[in-house]
Amino acid sequence: MILQTKRGLPLLIASLLAACATPQGSDRTPRSGAAAPVSVGIIAINDFHGALEPPKQAVNIRGADGSITGVPAGGAAWLASAVDQLKTKHPNNVVVAAGDLTGASQLASSLYLDEPAVGALNRIGLEFNAVGNHEFDRGWSELLRLQNGGCEKHTRRQPCRLEQFAGANYKYLAASTRKEDGSTLFPATGLKTFNTSAGEIAVGFIGLSLRTVPALVSPEALKGLSFADEAATINALVPRLRAEGADAVVVLIHQGGKTEATEDPSGCEGLAGDIVPILDSLEGGVDVVVSGHTHWAYTCEYRTSASAKPILLTSAGVYGKLVTDITLSFDPATHAVIGKKAQNVIVQSQPYDAGRGRIENTDLAPRFAPKPSVATYVKRYADDVAGEISRPVGKLSGPAPKSDSSESWTGGPLGNLIADSQLGATKALGAQIAFTNPFGVRTSLTPAPDGSVTFGQLYAVQPFNNELVVQTMTGAQIRAAIEEGLDDADVKQVLAPSANLRFSFDMGRPSGQRLVSLTLDGKPLDPRATYRVTTNNFLSEGGDFFAEFTKATDKVRAGLDIDALEAWLTAVPVRKVPDEKRAVQIGG
Repeated sequence: MILQTKRGLPLLIASLLAACATPQGSDRTPRSGAAAPVSVGIIAINDFHGALEPPKQAVNIRGADGSITGVPAGGAAWLASAVDQLKTKHPNNVVVAAGDLTGASQLASSLYLDEPAVGALNRIGLEFNAVGNHEFDRGWSELLRLQNGGCEKHTRRQPCRLEQFAGANYKYLAASTRKEDGSTLFPATGLKTFNTSAGEIAVGFIGLSLRTVPALVSPEALKGLSFADEAATINALVPRLRAEGADAVVVLIHQGGKTEATEDPSGCEGLAGDIVPILDSLEGGVDVVVSGHTHWAYTCEYRTSASAKPILLTSAGVYGKLVTDITLSFDPATHAVIGKKAQNVIVQSQPYDAGRGRIENTDLAPRFAPKPSVATYVKRYADDVAGEISRPVGKLSGPAPKSDSSESWTGGPLGNLIADSQLGATKALGAQIAFTNPFGVRTSLTPAPDGSVTFGQLYAVQPFNNELVVQTMTGAQIRAAIEEGLDDADVKQVLAPSANLRFSFDMGRPSGQRLVSLTLDGKPLDPRATYRVTTNNFLSEGGDFFAEFTKATDKVRAGLDIDALEAWLTAVPVRKVPDEKRAVQIGG
């Protein structure tokens, strides 16, 4: 059942209670002489995406003189050291996450079905994780294997290639993810109790995915699941956690926002995004919300009309480049939360060469040494896949960038290159047009100085192993599909087309009527004619809110998207990066 209104809460409460993790007992009696506040440290991450090795990305910080410095950050071994340091700071501690720890991962993790990502997080000491959308990429049966262990095969790839897989030591939480029998896929809540100078203090956790997972994951991977409203689910569970003895309630949710603070990893100016209406709908009793999904970093005090005190909202960006240090202070007599604060800590790792020069270490952020045990574990997988990562797959005429933050809803040169490769791979099946979704393009493609590109780079761009689908659509349906990306119903996204298709749009026009022109080979697309159109299977199944593609007929599967891109690059000595504008905004 998908919960839409609060009128259905009594049923939801009854069904969710059975799914709550078994609570630990709590001694409410303070020890004699306890007077000072008692603190608990919550160490939080999100959107790790199997980033076993440093992702060669910087966290920008602004110095006292106003200058911007990029800090090299990330890598599981460095993250482990940062977490260990925070554990030393907080004798009472718990390590938690807000989802997307696996999926869209580095090759050294993804080729092994993210078993090494789970192994690394086990070694880091993670205890609770809210299920994100990418955790469902390989289907929920495979996600259950990540929790429980074993070598049962659910995908094309063979599990347990390097070692037996024991599963995650941490607990997945999925309060709003429901199976057909009404139970939740994983427990809805967890509780951790700390023995302190003031007696036992308990912190309760609610973990949940974003409601729009079905638009972000292939329907086949979600068969038999439904996703309830986030705020209503939280509101139903807060009283139960309090009744079970939770002195504080922390929500781990794979939904988030963005801010205007791009050079302050803890800044919160101009917070906006889908997390905001969820926070506004909470009915009180929540102390902290650890968020994710947007890959943004922030720590905020967010006030709602239902809560006497502000909610502490946090996010640690992406790829383990940051870890959030959260401190909760409790009254020693009543165990009420009397203080809360958070700061994002940069996981400074090793220098690297970037397109704009070398990114060096700096004293403006703490330095961490890689934790030897985690570094050794990661190296085993990285060494095994090194040959595949470094394999040359062709040359490019220059960088193929993913659109920057101001145009992240468009495909840019790289989106156009991918669309061209997909049309090239399927012309023999009658394809006339190809589209790709910009949000499925994970990173820019920057060749070496001689133009060469490796398979590891292609995999970083397209890590989902999506299949291409050739399907029949009318001109009217194609027009409607493009309009879906421009309308006000959901997140806006301009489909990246193959070179023979061009369109213009005006965002100042009414929703659903924004497409101004649409041509194929220079001629207007006939709304009554039929065309063979190539997309990946994610789009074909209605992903990213493109429902129009589900109405297409005569669908034929046509190989993997990454194979199409590799073939496109190897077909010529040097593949030119598209530099023309195919989707042009003319107003709005």
